[in-house]
Amino acid sequence: MRFALVNPGWTFPGSIYFGCREPHLPLELGYSKALLERRGHQAEIIDAHLFGLSEADVRRRLEDYSPDVTVVSTAPTYLFWRCAPPELRVPQSLLESIRDVAGVTIAVGPHGSTTPRAVLCKLGVDIVVMGECEDTVARLADEPPYGVAGICFRRDGAVAINDGPQASAFVDLPALSWPETWIRRHRHHHHRFEATPEGPGAEVEASRGCPYSCAFCAKENFRNKYRRRDLATLLAEIDGLAAQGVRYLYFIDEIFLPDKRLLEALCQRDLQFGVQTRIDLWKPDMIDLLGQAGCVSIEAGVESITVEGRAALDKSCRMSTDDLTERLHHAKRRVPFVQANLIETPWDHPDEVRRWRDAMRAAGVWANDPVPMFPYPGSPQYRKLWGLPDDDAWERALDYYLRQFSAFSDLQESRPLPLRELERRAAG
Repeated sequence: MRFALVNPGWTFPGSIYFGCREPHLPLELGYSKALLERRGHQAEIIDAHLFGLSEADVRRRLEDYSPDVTVVSTAPTYLFWRCAPPELRVPQSLLESIRDVAGVTIAVGPHGSTTPRAVLCKLGVDIVVMGECEDTVARLADEPPYGVAGICFRRDGAVAINDGPQASAFVDLPALSWPETWIRRHRHHHHRFEATPEGPGAEVEASRGCPYSCAFCAKENFRNKYRRRDLATLLAEIDGLAAQGVRYLYFIDEIFLPDKRLLEALCQRDLQFGVQTRIDLWKPDMIDLLGQAGCVSIEAGVESITVEGRAALDKSCRMSTDDLTERLHHAKRRVPFVQANLIETPWDHPDEVRRWRDAMRAAGVWANDPVPMFPYPGSPQYRKLWGLPDDDAWERALDYYLRQFSAFSDLQESRPLPLRELERRAAG
């Protein structure tokens, strides 16, 4: 069978989207392609975001390729499944333009993992994959849908759901490789601020999932259970990227935990990299090794400067604010750029936050303005407010967010729009 794996050309006007808007390697489509080819199928990735392709360009590519199946993602790469744009405007519009040349259509992403029936109806696809997608997409190549767990589809005129969201084994995923043209085009160095990027950047994945259950994190239905990738496979992928001229890696791991073997291996390679992590999990000697290994960017989730605020967010943090502050200072002495992320909570007084941020910045640590917390469907915060997500979960969460807050992150649009208006525009 011939599979087309499509990353849409993402745009975000009117969106509350928090994530980076630059193109990133579509790792979930890369893994899917590798597993499909392992089973003897043909697969081609069409990355409209990276290559600036219009919907008409994608359609022409599909007409030339004549796929039996087209897979479309509802979020810009695995890196942003936890903070995806709530609206389905972009994949909606793309699917409308390619439906008659796409063959069987499959949607993958965080939206269908949480609200599969709604996504099936909004996108008009044949199948919605629930959970991590690579293993499920590969199974759909060889098995009838009714026998594959973790999908939503229509059967005998009704919507059917086979089990719940699925998790890939992950530890045995193959080393990914990307065409030279892709790597040359990937000039973005994600979350890098200490120097002007030189040479291509790339995203890689050393682990998946997180052992914590913070209130704000939308990972209950995908990328939840913590797993660590086979080190030899990971290093083979990294060495392949380095041979193509990549000078900077970003580990998309939900939480980059201390891993002495990996860091020691990176010490032997002339690469720089960035991570997202919790600074309270790093002892000073491991922070030292992290810096020696080439880390130049740390995004550290602090979230609140009070014990009460961190407890309310279910951070399970045993450190005091003073201890966290000192650990961040230590990290800054070893790593050029360190960021402490803050979320707006009622326990953190604005004046106290301002003083703490000023002190951190004076020490060279960037601390952001506390951002409003979006209750993503699939997060503990959503469940606390409304219970398990239903078909209107994304609309409910965004309506609540827009009612609660009048000021938003500087990454977001100044005038975000309700979901129904965004998606209605796409349908028009």
